[in-house]
Amino acid sequence: MTRVGVLALQGDVREHLAALRAVGAEAIPVRRRAELEAVDGLVIPGGESTAMSHLLRVFELAEPLRQRLADGLPAYGSCAGMILLATEIVDAGAPGRQAVPLGAIDMTVRRNAFGRQVDSFEGDLDFVGLDDPVHAVFIRAPWVERVGPEVQVLATAAGHPVAVRQGAVLATAFHPEVTGDRRIHRLFVDAL
Repeated sequence: MTRVGVLALQGDVREHLAALRAVGAEAIPVRRRAELEAVDGLVIPGGESTAMSHLLRVFELAEPLRQRLADGLPAYGSCAGMILLATEIVDAGAPGRQAVPLGAIDMTVRRNAFGRQVDSFEGDLDFVGLDDPVHAVFIRAPWVERVGPEVQVLATAAGHPVAVRQGAVLATAFHPEVTGDRRIHRLFVDAL
């Protein structure tokens, strides 16, 4: 059975663990370097990207995670996870509390691009590789402003990419873990 970790420092950890288990993966929370080293893939959940970046440094996981990703660790990031997987972040946060890019997908992401919490919304999106639209929940969501030549755009909203893939790394600006639709988690696990 494929072992998939969920970065368990902050955010939608429980929801991603349940979604991964529903599609047949062995899902474990990851808070320590040894746990990171023991997984076949990693989900970086939605939450708050600057808080996650801070906790990655506190728990001394930032560099080991960056290295595992550089070595080819498959990963999936939703919302804040998408932000962290980028090579560049626009509006990264206040000095000293900035979201730190892990560099796994050649893209520029803008934090909170759709607006504040009160601007959160839902909608149906066509998603490359899926027959039926995905019901997407956007909560203070990012969007992608630039993609590199190796990045495949899987879905767009408001004229911007909101789902992308580069090799074994997948990212969405929205939260499929809160909808009950497990197709995106299935796409990720099936690719491991």
